[in-house]
Amino acid sequence: MNWFGKILLNAVFFLVLSWLIPSFIVSSIWTAILASVVLAIINVIVRPILIILTLPATIITLGLFLFVINALMLLLTNKIIGDGFIIEGFGTALVVAFLMTLLNIFVNPAISNSKSKRR
Repeated sequence: MNWFGKILLNAVFFLVLSWLIPSFIVSSIWTAILASVVLAIINVIVRPILIILTLPATIITLGLFLFVINALMLLLTNKIIGDGFIIEGFGTALVVAFLMTLLNIFVNPAISNSKSKRR
Protein backbone atom coordinates (compact mmCIF):
# COMPACT_ATOMS: atom_id res chain seq x y z
CA MET A 1 0.00 0.00 0.00
CA ASN A 2 1.36 3.42 -0.87
CA TRP A 3 1.92 6.29 1.56
CA PHE A 4 -1.27 8.15 0.62
CA GLY A 5 -3.35 5.00 1.06
CA LYS A 6 -1.96 4.49 4.55
CA ILE A 7 -2.73 8.11 5.40
CA LEU A 8 -6.34 7.67 4.31
CA LEU A 9 -6.63 4.35 6.15
CA ASN A 10 -5.33 5.90 9.38
CA ALA A 11 -7.78 8.78 8.92
CA VAL A 12 -10.61 6.25 8.69
CA PHE A 13 -9.27 4.52 11.82
CA PHE A 14 -9.25 7.89 13.62
CA LEU A 15 -12.88 8.47 12.68
CA VAL A 16 -13.95 4.98 13.75
CA LEU A 17 -12.11 5.22 17.07
CA SER A 18 -13.54 8.68 17.75
CA TRP A 19 -16.98 7.17 17.28
CA LEU A 20 -16.16 4.32 19.72
CA ILE A 21 -14.22 6.25 22.39
CA PRO A 22 -16.04 9.25 23.91
CA SER A 23 -12.85 10.93 25.20
CA PHE A 24 -11.29 10.90 21.72
CA ILE A 25 -12.82 13.49 19.39
CA VAL A 26 -12.15 14.04 15.68
CA SER A 27 -14.32 16.83 14.30
CA SER A 28 -14.28 16.01 10.57
CA ILE A 29 -12.77 13.85 7.84
CA TRP A 30 -10.43 16.70 6.92
CA THR A 31 -9.18 16.92 10.49
CA ALA A 32 -8.66 13.16 10.49
CA ILE A 33 -6.63 13.37 7.26
CA LEU A 34 -4.59 16.30 8.60
CA ALA A 35 -3.97 14.45 11.88
CA SER A 36 -2.92 11.36 9.95
CA VAL A 37 -0.42 13.38 7.88
CA VAL A 38 0.96 15.12 10.98
CA LEU A 39 1.25 11.78 12.80
CA ALA A 40 3.09 10.27 9.84
CA ILE A 41 5.58 13.17 9.82
CA ILE A 42 6.06 12.93 13.60
CA ASN A 43 6.58 9.17 13.30
CA VAL A 44 9.32 9.75 10.73
CA ILE A 45 11.12 12.52 12.64
CA VAL A 46 10.51 12.19 16.40
CA ARG A 47 9.60 8.53 16.98
CA PRO A 48 13.00 7.02 16.00
CA ILE A 49 14.77 9.36 18.41
CA LEU A 50 12.43 8.40 21.25
CA ILE A 51 12.82 4.71 20.47
CA ILE A 52 16.60 4.97 20.70
CA LEU A 53 16.45 7.00 23.93
CA THR A 54 14.03 4.58 25.57
CA LEU A 55 15.58 1.36 24.28
CA PRO A 56 16.37 -0.01 27.78
CA ALA A 57 12.75 0.48 28.89
CA THR A 58 11.52 -1.10 25.68
CA ILE A 59 13.76 -4.14 26.17
CA ILE A 60 12.80 -4.55 29.83
CA THR A 61 9.07 -4.39 29.00
CA LEU A 62 9.52 -6.71 26.00
CA GLY A 63 8.37 -4.01 23.58
CA LEU A 64 5.27 -2.90 25.45
CA PHE A 65 6.84 0.52 26.05
CA LEU A 66 6.36 1.17 22.33
CA PHE A 67 2.66 1.70 23.10
CA VAL A 68 3.68 4.51 25.45
CA ILE A 69 5.79 6.06 22.68
CA ASN A 70 2.86 5.74 20.25
CA ALA A 71 0.57 7.40 22.81
CA LEU A 72 3.07 10.25 23.19
CA MET A 73 3.12 10.67 19.40
CA LEU A 74 -0.68 10.92 19.43
CA LEU A 75 -0.57 13.53 22.21
CA LEU A 76 1.98 15.53 20.23
CA THR A 77 -0.33 15.33 17.21
CA ASN A 78 -3.14 16.55 19.45
CA LYS A 79 -1.06 19.58 20.47
CA ILE A 80 -0.17 20.41 16.86
CA ILE A 81 -3.66 19.98 15.36
CA GLY A 82 -5.59 21.73 18.10
CA ASP A 83 -9.35 21.86 18.63
CA GLY A 84 -10.49 19.46 15.91
CA PHE A 85 -8.43 16.53 17.23
CA ILE A 86 -8.92 16.07 20.96
CA ILE A 87 -7.46 13.39 23.22
CA GLU A 88 -8.62 13.90 26.79
CA GLY A 89 -5.66 12.36 28.61
CA PHE A 90 -2.79 9.93 28.48
CA GLY A 91 -5.02 6.91 29.19
CA THR A 92 -7.15 7.70 26.17
CA ALA A 93 -4.03 8.18 24.05
CA LEU A 94 -2.74 4.79 25.22
CA VAL A 95 -6.01 3.06 24.34
CA VAL A 96 -6.14 4.78 20.92
CA ALA A 97 -2.49 3.86 20.26
CA PHE A 98 -3.17 0.22 21.16
CA LEU A 99 -6.28 0.02 18.98
CA MET A 100 -4.57 1.82 16.06
CA THR A 101 -1.76 -0.73 16.26
CA LEU A 102 -4.22 -3.64 16.26
CA LEU A 103 -6.15 -2.19 13.34
CA ASN A 104 -2.97 -1.63 11.35
CA ILE A 105 -1.73 -5.15 12.10
CA PHE A 106 -4.92 -6.77 10.80
CA VAL A 107 -6.22 -4.42 8.10
CA ASN A 108 -3.00 -3.44 6.26
CA PRO A 109 -2.04 -7.04 5.35
CA ALA A 110 -5.62 -7.84 4.37
CA ILE A 111 -5.72 -4.90 1.98
CA SER A 112 -2.26 -5.70 0.60
CA ASN A 113 -3.17 -9.37 0.04
CA SER A 114 -6.44 -8.50 -1.71
CA LYS A 115 -4.60 -6.12 -4.06
CA SER A 116 -1.94 -8.71 -4.90
CA LYS A 117 -4.58 -11.38 -5.66
CA ARG A 118 -6.34 -9.06 -8.12
CA ARG A 119 -3.19 -8.55 -10.18
